[in-house]
Formats: sequence, structure tokens, C-alpha cells
Amino acid sequence: MTTPDVQYGLLAPMLIVFAVAVLGVLVEAFVPPRARRATHLGLALGGLVAALAAILGLAGTEASAMSGAVAIDGPTLFLQGTIVLVSIPAIALMAERTVAVTGAGAERRIDSFTPQASTTPGSVAEKEAIDAGVAQTEVFPLAMFAIGGMLLFPASTDLLTMFVALEVLSLPLYLLCGLARRRRLLSQEAALKYFLLGAFSSAFFLFGVAFLYGYAGTVRLDGIADAIAVDGQGRSLALIGTALLAVGLLFKVGAVPFHSWIPDVYQGAPTPVTALMATVTKVAAFGAILRIFGMALPGLESSWRPMLWVVAIATMVLGSVVAVTQTDVKRMLAYSSVAHTGFILTGVTALGNSGVSATMFYLLAYAFSTLGGFAIIGLARDERGEVSDLERWAGIGRRSPLVAAVFGLFLLSFAGIPLTSGFIGKFAVFSAASGAGGAALVVVGVVCSAIAAFFYVRVIVLMFFTDPGERTATIVRPTASVSCAIGVSVVVTVALGVFPQPVLDLASRAGNFV
Repeated sequence: MTTPDVQYGLLAPMLIVFAVAVLGVLVEAFVPPRARRATHLGLALGGLVAALAAILGLAGTEASAMSGAVAIDGPTLFLQGTIVLVSIPAIALMAERTVAVTGAGAERRIDSFTPQASTTPGSVAEKEAIDAGVAQTEVFPLAMFAIGGMLLFPASTDLLTMFVALEVLSLPLYLLCGLARRRRLLSQEAALKYFLLGAFSSAFFLFGVAFLYGYAGTVRLDGIADAIAVDGQGRSLALIGTALLAVGLLFKVGAVPFHSWIPDVYQGAPTPVTALMATVTKVAAFGAILRIFGMALPGLESSWRPMLWVVAIATMVLGSVVAVTQTDVKRMLAYSSVAHTGFILTGVTALGNSGVSATMFYLLAYAFSTLGGFAIIGLARDERGEVSDLERWAGIGRRSPLVAAVFGLFLLSFAGIPLTSGFIGKFAVFSAASGAGGAALVVVGVVCSAIAAFFYVRVIVLMFFTDPGERTATIVRPTASVSCAIGVSVVVTVALGVFPQPVLDLASRAGNFV
């Protein structure tokens, strides 16, 4: 029997992050406003580095904690490591004071976040808060609570624990989405849509838990698997519960037909929050999907696999086709995210070591490329702040060739061009799906990748082969934190495309559940 001390050691990465989140609340209460940003940033980055060290210290561990409700195994540690590694530059983006270019060519530094979320957009109170230099530093403890929930989500082997983790990661994100400084009404609309649809998805998840408990008499994943293995017939409750759980989980990853919130929320949320949601939230949610289908429901594989096939195909096709019609860069990347969800689902359908390891590698590669892409988008500015209209990116490559080239690299990675991490990721999940009898999925995936390549290349052509005009956005000089985030993303994108084998081997060794 595991002792409490050992359990605390196993839970160390999550406990560290939650402790930092609580300390962040105390910082808001007791630290003077002028010192809050630096205090929050140092505390958050220090906590994430300590959590990463704890994850590395647990390497090779296969054990359970919290009376079996949390599993510390290969998939848990790989996914937690990915979440923490991506969260470090994502938090740095939140601390960035962005730049707006005035009409006279001068620059002034502003935040991506509104100074007062409680004020009416465009009101006198909001203008007074802006003039006073008020900063919305509550975003740091909110983000840390969300990250803590993300660390717990893929590690849960108990459906109730998983539900608690789902709510802990979701509620702070609902608030963060409504805090954009520019386009305040759009940001508040995005937060409301995300909250309402998220509440519905949580209800579906909870109904699924109830049905599976009614069927198996337990909410433990291994207990559900045992009940399915013993019961050769009469699985109606299990199938209904599986379908309801799938709705809740597929909403979090933005799969069709539960994707409608993705473009609106990605566009309306502050860009640093969009970067956080598009990367670590997707990693955590797919980790939970892998664990549920791999640990609790392998006995129903013949029933849920066709469903995932249909969802994966619809997600790839709709995401790739609709992205072609977008005129906003953030919405384009939002539909690109939908398409990539379909690609990742092809790996989920394979399951086994090959499917789990390929999916985890894809998540790692996609997360860093996406983070870098949104960090670049945050550099396009005019006198009012951030610019995401696609037409205003025309000719940016001629004015700022280095930044445009880096953005082009991320777009090529999304397209799956060789020598980028995106190519290796797609090759890995397509190989796993093909080996599991999913040749049709692979064919659809290749066709959709070709369609997606069109709109990625279209942006590159617009940046480099179009003359800049009067409305072309200005690419501001990135500060140290943004430069580090972009630099790390570039290194990972290239390294995983040129030398992927060490990480592929690591994912393969970590691809088995306890």
C-alpha cells in the first residue's frame, strides 16, 4: 500500500502548480500594484520550472496515488512534461506589454488585457483605467489554476476526478477569454459562448459518468473495463455513457460537430490566452481521451471506433475546407486547429502503443508550432493595437522579412512539409492508423493536408509577393520574452523535423498505460 508521503511525491508537479496559483491570489491581495506583474511572472515561471523538475524526477515511475484516482505512468509524465514545457513560454506571452504604433510612427506599450474587466467597453471608467495604467494581473493565478487542472486531467483514472479536473481547467479559461483589451465586445461574446457551450459539454460528460456508473457500479476506469470484459451482452448503458463522455471530450478538443466555439473564441480572446488554449488545453484533453478509450473502453472498440472514424473525417474535411474562406488570420488558424484535431484523432483510433505514442508526439510538435504562430500574430500592430485582418498582412514579408519567414516556417509545419515537425507528426499518426486498418482515414487525411497547404501557402504568398500598402500592419520589435517564446518554438519545430527519432523513441517508451 502506498504511503501518504509517496503519494505526495507522485503528485508533486500538480501540487506545485496549484500552490503557485494560490500564492498568486495572495499576491493580488497583498503586493502593491506596481510590483504585481514582476512578482506574478517570477512566481509562475519558477513554479513551472519546479514542476518540470518534479516530472523529470518521476521519469520511469509507474504507480498510482489518491487511492488509485491518479496514475503516474508513461503517458501521464510525457503529457505533463509537454504541458509544462509549452506553458512556460505561454505565461511569458501573458506578461508581455505589447506595442501599438501611433500615427506619428512613435510607439507606446500597452497590455493585451483590459485594465478593468468589470467596466463597460468604451466607457469613461475604462478610459480612466487605461490612462491610470491599471494592469489586469489576475490573469496569472487564473492561468496557473487552469494549468494545474490540465496536469490532472490526463492523469485521472477516476471519472469523477477527471470531471473535477475538467472544471478546474475550464472555469479560468472562460474568464480569461473575456479580458481582451481590443474588441472588448467581441471578447466578451467569445467568453459567453465558451462558457455556455462548455457548460453543456460538462453536463454531457457528467451524464456519461452516471450511465457508466450505473452499468459498472464504479467510476474507476479499470473497473469499467473489467465490467465490460465480463458482460458479453447488455451493454446499452455502457454505449450510451461512452457516447455522452465522447461529446464532452470532443468539445474540449474542438472536433466536428462540437467545434462551433473554436473560431469565435480564438478570435475574440486575448492572443496570449488563445495561444494557451490552442496548445496545452488540446494536449490535456487528448490525454484524457487516450486514457478513457485506452483503459476503460477497449472492450467496446468495435462500437466506438467507427464513431471516431466519422468524427475524424468530418473534422479534417470541414476544418480544411472552411479555413480556405477565412479573412482573419486568427480565425484561419482556428479552423486549422479544427483540421489538426481530425489528424490527431486518426492516431487515437489506432490506440495501442503505436497510436498513443504517435498521438503524443503529434501533440508535442503541434503545440510548439501553434504557440509560435500566435506569438507572431501578436506582433502585427497599428495605432489601436493588434491586427489580425488577413488583408493587412499583405507585404509584411518585405518590411519584416525575418518575422515573416519564421511565421512561414510555422505555416509550413502546419501543412506537413518535410523537414518540419508537422511532417513527422502526420507521418506518425497516419502510420499508426494505417497499421490499425485505417487506410481510408489516411487517404482522407492526405487529401485534407493538400487542401490545407493551399491556405497556408496563400498567406506566405501574401506576405512576400504582394506590395505593402497604406493599411499594411507594422511588425513591432519583439521583446525578450516574446523572442524567447518564438525562438524555442522555431528550434523545436526544426529539431523535431530533422532529428525526431529520440523524441519518437521516448514517446514509444511512454506509450503504455499502467
